[in-house]
This record gives sequence, structure tokens and C-alpha cells, in this order.
Amino acid sequence: MLPMMLALVILLPLMAALGCYFLRVSAIRSLIVLITGICIAATSLVLLGGGSFTYSPGTLLGVSWDFLVTLADFSLLFVILYYAFKLKNQLIKIFAVLQIIPLAVFELFFVDHAVEVPAFYADSLALIMVAVISIIGSLICFFAIPYMKEHEEHLHLVNSRQPRFFFYLVLFLGAMNGLVLSNNILWLYFFFEVTTFCSFMLIAHDETEIAVKNAIRALWMNSLGGVAFVFGMIWAYTEVGSLSLQTIINAGPMGGLMIVPVGLLCIAGFTKAAQVPFQSWLLGAMVAPTPVSALLHSSTMVKAGVYIVLRLAPAYAGTFFSQGIALCGAFTFLSCAAIAVSQSNGKKILAYSTISNLGLIICCAGLNTPWATSAAIILIIFHAISKALLFLCVGTIEQGIGSRNIEDMHGLYLKMPRTAIITIIGILTMILPPFGVLLGKWMAIEAASSNMFVIVMLALGSALSVVFWARWAGILLTAPIRKKVPAESQDILTRFTLKTLAGATVVLSLFSPAIYTRLIEPMIGKTYDISAGVFTSPVGTYAVYPIFFVLAVAFVYAWLETKKSGNIQNSQSYLCGANVKEPGVQAFIGPMNKPVGLTSSNYYLEALFGEEKLTLWINFVALALIVLMLGGAV
Repeated sequence: MLPMMLALVILLPLMAALGCYFLRVSAIRSLIVLITGICIAATSLVLLGGGSFTYSPGTLLGVSWDFLVTLADFSLLFVILYYAFKLKNQLIKIFAVLQIIPLAVFELFFVDHAVEVPAFYADSLALIMVAVISIIGSLICFFAIPYMKEHEEHLHLVNSRQPRFFFYLVLFLGAMNGLVLSNNILWLYFFFEVTTFCSFMLIAHDETEIAVKNAIRALWMNSLGGVAFVFGMIWAYTEVGSLSLQTIINAGPMGGLMIVPVGLLCIAGFTKAAQVPFQSWLLGAMVAPTPVSALLHSSTMVKAGVYIVLRLAPAYAGTFFSQGIALCGAFTFLSCAAIAVSQSNGKKILAYSTISNLGLIICCAGLNTPWATSAAIILIIFHAISKALLFLCVGTIEQGIGSRNIEDMHGLYLKMPRTAIITIIGILTMILPPFGVLLGKWMAIEAASSNMFVIVMLALGSALSVVFWARWAGILLTAPIRKKVPAESQDILTRFTLKTLAGATVVLSLFSPAIYTRLIEPMIGKTYDISAGVFTSPVGTYAVYPIFFVLAVAFVYAWLETKKSGNIQNSQSYLCGANVKEPGVQAFIGPMNKPVGLTSSNYYLEALFGEEKLTLWINFVALALIVLMLGGAV
């Protein structure tokens, strides 16, 4: 049974990807994506219910799977090298060679292939990741079916690129599941590289100059992470004598130069998670079609980075290096939240917010306590859902109004009421109690209570997050009251995906105490006391169910009052002069007796938080922190 389920979550996406590429009929491709998504989502839940396991797949027709993975790994590296020459990029060439040669020497002269290493290992963390990848990733693929059809209509393409697009999109899911389940570090590295290549191809999908440029940046930055991974892996093997990730972790905290291999593996995680100063590749990825952005930011790719850092946490617990990771994560959380304040592009707000929240998860890994680990896992779950929802909402809005600028979303409810309401729900779940993202932030701040530098950065970053989220929600709520606004027409898969994710953000938040007690507590031990849905720690409490009750009462009251206000006659606002009385015209009589149109916009404080103002400095500080983290640990 277990081999079949592993084949479903890892190999089925590969077979489905091939089907999407070669069976070039739209209806067949859509059916393949739907069936694959349902299968891997259902299988992930069965695996989650089954609990921890260790497994080795044996052979395929007498050939070792280790050999097949090694062969596939070198093939992929040579494909990357081919693209390096095709694109004439020296950095990608150098980083590809710096992986191929050491890996070949390692495989041929260092690794004892006679020693069997379990290929797969799963605990609650890995199984939660599989569920997040399989369920949310599948929903994003469902959304992509109608989205890409309209996307290509806007581009006026003669020949559809959807076969190639869905090949990499679906393959991504299998690669991520393989990554989080791998115990053999060579397997983990292979899946790490597959996600790098898939992201490169998906970012470059539209083949515009800016798309190719940003795809190249993503490839060389993640290839840099691949180099760090290879050298960290080789060094860890020489120190521990095993390819088993669990053996490396269970060797205990390392000191002196022995911390370097773990540090290099964490740097690989930093690049994959787009932590400052490696954030530019993920920001550039915003040029890709929206499903790609949603997949990269919510359930795959960047989550691979935080998974690696979190998975390795026991190997650096109690060291200076661990404190350095907490500082680096907290700094990323604060700095990217600050830059997000200056953004009006919806996708960029989501991108900076993603990097910021990933920094918070990595900070929790660095704090390295049971409380911090609880916070990290809660954040992984709920951030993935809310962020996937918001990215897909922005994509839907962009196709509806032709803009992703939040200033163009004033009065969106009158044009796209369904999408506007769902977007507001997504935003509120990012900043308000009792929803899961804020629960995770509360846990993180509680866990950092003994570290003054970290807790100050987390508090400031949380405050800045409220600024840009509340501003966006306020814009969406600026619409005159109407008795009845007709709902916009949506494809059934679009509507299903958005409603499912919106419902999941609320329902799973309601069940967050059960998620903690059933999934997190058995893995890390009891940290929080829970009674009547109230999380209690030595520092404070977070009342999930009581707040939900208050929220429900407030919602019902607001709904009733809104229905009453539908009959109220609104008077025109005073506009600093005599109002122009033409129907539907928002203007006043200004200087020279001429009408002046009404314009309104938000403050974005670019002089304080602008990208051009802060990016260079935060990159410099982040690089200094990383050097301090590695150097101080040694």
C-alpha cells in the first residue's frame, strides 16, 4: 500500500506531466490535470492519517533506484549547462560546472554505494508539507486550466504553449513531494534541482524579454544554492559517514568547522526561500502567469527552502549559528514588510509579504525551541492557504479590470463582487485574529520573548504588515451601497478554487487547536495548553473559539445594519468648492471657475520605504548577518 501511495504523490505527477505535453488536446489535458490533482490530494490525506514511516523502494527491473536518481541528476545538470550556453550566461555555466564536477568525484570516489540508506522518511512535518503541496498545488493547477486559456487569448498566440506550461506545473508537484519525503540526501538534492529547473521554465513561459531575463536570474541564484548544497552534502558525508539525512540530523549539534556543512545546506535553503539578499529572483518571478506565482509563493519552491532550514534545526540547536539564523529571518521579516508598505502593485505586495513571512518561519527555525517549531508549522500551513488565495484573486482581478494596481481596485465590488469579497476574506485572514496566520505570528513572538533583538524586529514587522494589508482591504471596501449587484460570470473551476481556498482559511483556523494537538504536539511534545480552544503558554494566551464567537456576532450585526442602510439616501460629499451637479460626476468648481475632478489615493511613503531607498542597504546588512552567522559559528 505504501509503495503505491508514494508512487501516486511522486511518480503520478511525472506521468501526468508527460500526458499534458504529448496529448495535445485541451479537453484531455484538463482531464489529466483534474484526475491527477484529485488523486494526489486524496493520497496526501491518507498518508497524513497513516503517520510516520521509513521506506526504501528497492529496484526497478533489476536496476537500483539510487542509480536511476543519480543518472537523472546528472542529466538534469547537463540540461542546465546546455541552457547556460544557449543563454550565454557565465554565472549559470560556472555554477553548473561547480555542481557537476564535485558531484561526479563524490559519487565515484567517496560514496559507499554498498551501504543501503532509506530513500524516504516521513514524520508529521514531512506529511504536512505533502498535504500542503498536493492539495493547494492541485487547486492552483485547477485554477490554471481556464486562466491559461484566457491568458493566451490576451497574448493572441497562434500556437498554444499550454502543453509545455502544464508539463512543468504538474511536474513541480511531484518534485516537491519527493523533496520533502527524501531521506537520502542525494535524492533530496535531485528534487531540489528539479524545482530549480521547473521554476526557470515557468518564469520564462511567456518568452518576453523581461520574462527571460527574470528566469535567468532565478536560475543562477538557485544554482548558487545548488553549489552550496553540493559542498554542504559532501562535507556532511565526510563528517558523519552517511547519506541519511536523519543520521546527519541525529548526530546532534555540531561545533567549530563541523557546523559549516549544515550552514551550507541552510544557505541553499536561504536561496530557495528567497531570503534577503537573494530575494530578487522571486520578485522577478512575478512576470510569470499568476498560477506560477501562486505555486512558487504558497505551496512549492520557496517552502522547500524553509523546509530544509527547519528540518536541519536539530543539527544546529544551541549554537551561535542558530541565533544567527533567527536574526537573519527576523531581519528579512522586518525589511520586506517595510518595502511592501511602499508598493501599489498587488503582485509585488504579495511577493514582499511572502518573503517577509518566510523570514518569520526561518526565524522560528533559528529560535529552535518547541514553541518556535510549533509556530513555524502553523505558519507553513496557513500562510500557504491565504497566500495562494490572494495570488489567484489578483490574477482574476487583473483579467477582469486589466490592472493589478490596488489603486485601480476602488469600488471593485460593483464590478466583481464575488472576487472582491473573497479577496477581502483572504486579506483579513492575514492580519486578524482568530485566523491561523496571526496565530502563527503570535506563537513566533511568544517564542522570541527572551531575545530582545528578534522580538523587536518581529513586533515592528507585524505592525508594518497591518499597514499594507489594511490599506488594500480599505480600497476594496470603497464602494457605494447598492441594493443588488449582479455577480460576475466566472468559470466553474475559477469559482471552485477561490471558494475552496477562502473556506479553508476560515474552517482550518476554526480547527487550529485540533491541528496542533493531532499533528504538531505528537511530533515535538506538548508546548501549549489548550482548553476550550484557548492556546496558553507561560507568556500569554490566544483565544481562538471566543474570538470566533465575537467575530460571528459582529458579522451578523454588520450584515443586518448594511441591509438597513440600503434604503438610505446618500448625499454628495463636499469637495472644497461648489459641487458639479451633473449625475455621476465627482468634481467641484475650482480656480478660474473651472471644474476640478476628484482624485483620491493612498500614501505609500516611498521616501521612507521605497525599493530604491532600502534594497541596497537591506542587502548589505543581510549579507553581513550571513557572514557573521557563519564566521561566528566557526
